[in-house]
Amino acid sequence: MNISARLHPGLNLHHTDPHTHIKAVGPLFGFWVFLMSDAIIFSLLFANYGVLLHGTAGGPGPAEVYDMRSAFIETMLLLASSFTFGMASLSMKYGRGTGKLVGWLAVTLLLGLGFIAMELRDFATMIAAGAGPDRSGFLSGFFILVSTHGLHVLSGCIWMVVMMVQIAVFGLDTRVKTNLMRLALFWHFLDIIWVGIFSVVYLQGLIK
Repeated sequence: MNISARLHPGLNLHHTDPHTHIKAVGPLFGFWVFLMSDAIIFSLLFANYGVLLHGTAGGPGPAEVYDMRSAFIETMLLLASSFTFGMASLSMKYGRGTGKLVGWLAVTLLLGLGFIAMELRDFATMIAAGAGPDRSGFLSGFFILVSTHGLHVLSGCIWMVVMMVQIAVFGLDTRVKTNLMRLALFWHFLDIIWVGIFSVVYLQGLIK
């Protein structure tokens, strides 16, 4: 394998689709730049949460408002979605048919929607208990960080639906494959961010 194949910024299609492999380099590199800018935004939100963590204003703290069972299930949903998206990527790479590819994308979409539904339920429960974002600095920092990630997941789900439509209309041409590789980077990036949220926000937040 040559150096260009090893250093490709996305899924390596060097042996299965050399044309797309070469054409995707520029768009994927540009998408990495976008992801780095997004990572900076999340870094700032993590820092904001850390500063406001003890600013409860006499209200509830992390141990009183976090539902760890729900957060753990949400984590498992996103981790499973990374696996299913990986299977979708392999189906695309090795030409296993659009049926299997769309099937894996559909499973990933369902897992993502399940995550969003559980997160919205958690938010509704907290707000109903008087622990909304307007209650304290701590809660405002929590809601802005977690909801920003949730909006990204929702965007990824919408993007996934668009990709299913593109596959049905255009097939697996170079443009569609490149878009799928960009979506894969975006989805795995969101999973990494959630692992950070689960570790830094939920787990450490329970330490009094």
